[in-house]
Amino acid sequence: MNSEEEMLNDARAHMDKSLDILRRELSTVRTGRANPALIEHIHVDYYGAPTPLLQLATISSPEPRQLIVQPYDRSATGSIEKAIRSSDLGLNPANEGTLIRIVIPQLTEERRRDLVKVVHKRTEEAKVSIRNVRRDEMDRLKKLRKDKQISEDEASVVEEALQKLTDRYIKEADTIGQAKEQEMLEV
Repeated sequence: MNSEEEMLNDARAHMDKSLDILRRELSTVRTGRANPALIEHIHVDYYGAPTPLLQLATISSPEPRQLIVQPYDRSATGSIEKAIRSSDLGLNPANEGTLIRIVIPQLTEERRRDLVKVVHKRTEEAKVSIRNVRRDEMDRLKKLRKDKQISEDEASVVEEALQKLTDRYIKEADTIGQAKEQEMLEV
């Protein structure tokens, strides 16, 4: 594989990673609907070690506005409840002995606007990350050109392909952000 293809593949891989991070971060932004991804990242103090909730319990959504957390170890129920309550999600878990029930409250209009700003910020961070990948690859290209390892024509072809790739990924980040925004604005 020549260095031009290698550069484009590297850029594509890094840009894919930026979009994956954006998707993962946006899955934790609260909407009016119950989604297990909302709480699975919460760390629970389990025998002195911060452990992700996903490793301690099954999380399900039996109804659109409700989450059920079933701990594998009943002794962890209190710690799980405490961790959910102290998270910045504004949730009020109800400990029912063998399981924890969480009713997702309706979002206020003001809270929705705040969350939309968070979505915009995370989307913009992903776009900056994608542009940084382009900048790094362009710097690499300049070095190859300076060291005479690549011709001017080849360099301009790679630059054009890199710009098209960047534009495509930026558009994809915008699409992901807009989809999350629409999901949040649904009542």
